[in-house]
Amino acid sequence: MAAEPKTRPTDASVPDFIAAVENPRRRADAEVVNALMTEVSGEPAVMWGPSIIGYGSYRGPTGDWPIIGFSPRKANLVLYVSRDFDGAEDLLARLGKHKLSVGCLYVNRLDDLDSAVLRELVERSVERMRTGNPATAGC
Repeated sequence: MAAEPKTRPTDASVPDFIAAVENPRRRADAEVVNALMTEVSGEPAVMWGPSIIGYGSYRGPTGDWPIIGFSPRKANLVLYVSRDFDGAEDLLARLGKHKLSVGCLYVNRLDDLDSAVLRELVERSVERMRTGNPATAGC
């Protein structure tokens, strides 16, 4: 049996966490992403562990995970989005400046992205996570 993930929902305050982000640009970007993900998912923002803001949840092979989320880290803004849907490659090609790893999209600043493409990526990711068999998330 796989071990349960250490990253679990907590009672920590999302607004307090965002307010404590030191870099003013990263803090402002976190506010925008929080509003976008809350609106698109229809779920409240919840702290998952000490540094991930997640929305909703699904039961994966390694335990519960948010269906979508992000983390405003010092080096960049990390978005936890599914790319396991038709058209994902096209969206990413039109998104703007970013880097990818297995389950993460790294962004230096939201100004580098096309906001309409970002919204569509978030919408399609949420839809995929709710209707499919999502791959295990993580970076």
